[in-house]
Amino acid sequence: MSQTIRHPEILDIARRDGKVTVEHLAEHLGVTLQTIRRDLSELADAGKLERVHGGAVLPSGTVNIAYEERRRLNAEGKTAMAKACAAIIPEDCAIFLNIGTSTEAVATELLHHRNLLVVTNNMNVANILTRNPDCEVIVTGGALRQSDGGLTGDITTATIRQFKFDIGVIGCSAIDPDGDILDFDLREVGVSQTILNQSRRKMLIADSTKFKRKAPARIGSLSDIDVFFTDATVSQGLQDLCTRWHTDIRVNQPSAEPA
Repeated sequence: MSQTIRHPEILDIARRDGKVTVEHLAEHLGVTLQTIRRDLSELADAGKLERVHGGAVLPSGTVNIAYEERRRLNAEGKTAMAKACAAIIPEDCAIFLNIGTSTEAVATELLHHRNLLVVTNNMNVANILTRNPDCEVIVTGGALRQSDGGLTGDITTATIRQFKFDIGVIGCSAIDPDGDILDFDLREVGVSQTILNQSRRKMLIADSTKFKRKAPARIGSLSDIDVFFTDATVSQGLQDLCTRWHTDIRVNQPSAEPA
């Protein structure tokens, strides 16, 4: 298999799984470990991947991954988390779903809930929930971020402050080992903080790729969260912190495909 074919395949796997390993790629692509290491180094030099021990991950820093890439990234893990999150959201309640592909997955899992009031600053969430006739949807307004359908700014936060939600569900761009919840856009951070302030029960939905990324702006801490949904076991240190903070961690891995 030529390099021109391998490189796009490696990037597709990285976007889907959040990371790639040398051994898995060598077996999958039928080439040597040395060839894969060279491929990963070249992709890292081009800024498309970041090298880590034994493989590579998608790049992170001060700019978020493009929306379409985020949609593909770990889609199965997001679905598993979304199902678990939707399962504990009761009918007849008011909730907020913010910007992000994980919260969009939650919206899809709420299509059969009844008597919901959903407020959102995510145009994609609003469009998904139009298919549920038993759900009233309120869109906050604000400055439209055309890249992903998100609404942010003073109008957004002013609208949110008019409500008291039974449940607020937020996503994020990264989680630090000390439990800090991070994002890239300061305006989006302000919106997320307002959502948490206006919610009786606070939920975070963030897959395991968020532990491999960095972002510069702080939303808050896992100590502010009641229930944290993820798709892989977190570090022992973070588990201990969440136990101290009384933050309920729910790990929801994708179902294994039948043999």
